[in-house]
Amino acid sequence: MPFIPHTEDDIRAMLEAIGVARIIGVARIDDLFDEIPANLKGGALSRIPPALSEAEIARLMLERAEQDGRYLNFIGAGAYEHHVPAAVWQIVSRGEFYSAYTPYQAEASQGTLQLLYEYQSMMTSLTGLEVSNASLYDGASALAEAVLMAVRAHKTSRRVLVPATVHPAYRRVVKSIVRNQGIEIVELPYCTERGHTLPESLAVHLGQDIAALVIPQPNFFGVLEPVDELTRWAHANQALALALVNPVTLALLSAPGEWGGEGADVAVGDGQPLGIPLSSGGPYFGFMCCKKELVRQMPGRIVGRTVDRDGKPGFTLTLQAREQHIRRSKATSNICTNQGLMVTAATIHMAILGPEGLKRVAEKSHANTMDLLQRLTGISGVKRCFTGPVMHEAVVTLPAPAADVLRALRAQGILGGADLGPHFPELGHAVLVCATETKTEQDLARYAEHLARIAAKRQEAPPCARKTPIKP
Repeated sequence: MPFIPHTEDDIRAMLEAIGVARIIGVARIDDLFDEIPANLKGGALSRIPPALSEAEIARLMLERAEQDGRYLNFIGAGAYEHHVPAAVWQIVSRGEFYSAYTPYQAEASQGTLQLLYEYQSMMTSLTGLEVSNASLYDGASALAEAVLMAVRAHKTSRRVLVPATVHPAYRRVVKSIVRNQGIEIVELPYCTERGHTLPESLAVHLGQDIAALVIPQPNFFGVLEPVDELTRWAHANQALALALVNPVTLALLSAPGEWGGEGADVAVGDGQPLGIPLSSGGPYFGFMCCKKELVRQMPGRIVGRTVDRDGKPGFTLTLQAREQHIRRSKATSNICTNQGLMVTAATIHMAILGPEGLKRVAEKSHANTMDLLQRLTGISGVKRCFTGPVMHEAVVTLPAPAADVLRALRAQGILGGADLGPHFPELGHAVLVCATETKTEQDLARYAEHLARIAAKRQEAPPCARKTPIKP
């Protein structure tokens, strides 16, 4: 953003104008705050360095950025490094989008509303469901909102089945949000051989009053779940099927609206893979789509298309009043204001890529992950953790503690994956790895080469030395 500083003459002229208006002379800017008692003022900022020129500031920030280094990233686990076309944020940063606020006044917000309507149309096409809202806070809170939505719609049950294959952070967020509302989260075990939810684990819940079953696809391990079987089980037991999906993988996998014949009832996830760069943990945005009969229970904003009195098409917020918050505990969530810019980026990103482009991204990401798996499992002591089919990312086990190996890889400029030890200690030295379309053959070879060297060094170490960290 351009910055044009005021000159001393500009400041003096403004102070003179203010002084005339106040009938009291204003000699300096500090005089504008003379009503603040002196003992409350912090005084001079003695630790601030001398002023630098624009060129000197640019050089300083470049040097500090270079100190951080540039890592070759193979971490996924809910935050994915995809290529974002330059046009996406060039358009998003235009003033019409960048500074726009909430579109409550339809007559003043037609551009924003039209974009949100197009976003909703794209998301319903991607998920195969009938209705989309205009975003939520992030994927984890979107899942929590889907759980609350299911309980409201079900009316009699406050129990929701959540597989252990759902992202650990998502499970924690869901429990934090719903625990004070008397909703019980029942965790389902996974198959330690194939890596997906055990359908037979649902047998103990047969005939029980269940509000919903969460179905991740792919799950946190990157493994494909038996979504058709799980969806049919949910509907046979009068429960809602809540799909938790990665939007990029939907370019190849069956849409939630097609699962089990009748389709999932709600689909949620994080929209970060759709044009949002990795940026120190955020911001992201959550998406939610559902069947038409559930639309009255849907949180967040919904944009509709209508016509004015002259028959011209227009757009407006629909079904939910701005003042719905006065309903207190009966109100649905509306935490989506600060995600509007992310939704704008996602809409432009999807428009630029189109269905075929999104499919190519998914295909290349899958191919790179499978190539990486083949290279890594060719290293002595490195094995695939699960035998089930995977998409986008996968789990491997290492011949040494994952934290040590990842630390050694990081010293070589490689972020080798997510350590699963803190969340799934039963898997041993397990790491979740991901290779998106941004990785080249040389990137994959570099990772495999360094991992082979580190693993060999670890295996050659005497037993008494194996508790010490690996040196790169």
